Amino acid sequence: MLLLTKILSQCAYPLLTALLLAAGAGVLLWRGRRRSGAWLLSVALGWLWLWSTPAFSDWLRATLEQRHPPALLEQLPTAAAIVVLGGVAEAAAPPMRPDPNLGAAADRIWYAARLYRAGKAPWVLVSGGKLPWGGGEQPESVVMAELLQEWGVPATAILQESASRTTRENRDNSLPLLQAHGARRILLVTSALHMPRALALFRATDLEVIPAPTDFEIWFPSNAHPLRWLPDAQALADGSRAFKEYLGRWVDRLASVGG
Repeated sequence: MLLLTKILSQCAYPLLTALLLAAGAGVLLWRGRRRSGAWLLSVALGWLWLWSTPAFSDWLRATLEQRHPPALLEQLPTAAAIVVLGGVAEAAAPPMRPDPNLGAAADRIWYAARLYRAGKAPWVLVSGGKLPWGGGEQPESVVMAELLQEWGVPATAILQESASRTTRENRDNSLPLLQAHGARRILLVTSALHMPRALALFRATDLEVIPAPTDFEIWFPSNAHPLRWLPDAQALADGSRAFKEYLGRWVDRLASVGG
């Protein structure tokens, strides 16, 4: 089921959508429908161009990140636990990858360690399993726990949830651990881009959830420069991540209605 969901979501992403539109244009042109084919090809190229521009990518990501702006460490209240969501690292996969590989979202672990050292909560719960196609011999929670210990969090203060593969499973699998430790008020740590979707899922429970976003990407550069409207591969990747968050929120709402 997870693999099917992943495939279907990939079909909706901007790059594959543009390729599918271009393929449809090719079929129309081959069948002699030049006007329709040319129009559909123009739509495909325009769609791909839009998602590939840094100006559009940054604007779309900012619509998510601005919902929960950064806060100074001392401004955050205390809680019963700090919950850190996975998606930050890939486990070691010897012999070709002898060490864990940290991703761009590794700020989540560093920030959780800072929160713990600041006395914001007595527990840090790391939530992350192992994707079937991700490789590695350990669940991500093991890597996260090791990093926390290197950054000053004792092993006795770390709880591991090692089975989740999605944000919804992060929530569902973390709840029993939190309940077992009497934690009803939590600080939720994830990337600012991911926070709106994650916060909505966790707040649908009886938990009191305080957002503690990190890994901010946008600092409001000017979109007036012409280079920001030229296609860029990184902008396409970044914009697609924002699209994934909006798509995931829509799917979560449908699941809530269906449930």
